[in-house]
Amino acid sequence: MRPLLEAVALAARVHQGKLRKDGATPYVSHVFRVCLILRHLFDIDDPQALTAAVLHDTVEDTDTDFDDLSEDFGAEVAGWVAALSKDKRLPEEQREQAYAEALARSPWQVQVCKLADIYDNLMDSSTTEPQQRAPVLKRAHYYLDALKPNLQKQARRPWEMVVELLKQIEAGAA
Repeated sequence: MRPLLEAVALAARVHQGKLRKDGATPYVSHVFRVCLILRHLFDIDDPQALTAAVLHDTVEDTDTDFDDLSEDFGAEVAGWVAALSKDKRLPEEQREQAYAEALARSPWQVQVCKLADIYDNLMDSSTTEPQQRAPVLKRAHYYLDALKPNLQKQARRPWEMVVELLKQIEAGAA
């Protein structure tokens, strides 16, 4: 569990001062919730997957890079975090397509981390205005559709849980 605890400390440091889109919630709460969703809702207890969940936004949203993560948490976890990171050098449409394709090819640990990320973003969106919620719902559908054809066995139940939450939110939003 030591690497997971070190990942929590790193995530807290590198996301310090950043806020969620509501402008009030510390961003780091998102990565902690993603890890909790993975463990307690999806019943994933793989320490490396949990570590990747905590670190899933570090490469994309901070100055932390692959080499830092590889040195501290191993090449496998760093690779999973890289797979969970969008290439911001690409134009948005191309970036999203490349990201979705990479997720679909990824191992189950990456897929369940992304599903936990989607779940948390959906939970956050359920309390926002419809115009703010719409892009979150659209992206959730996009990623779920991208994952479905190549969904690994361990990711099936989490995928179904995310689909169910999405249906509930859309039913409440209608």
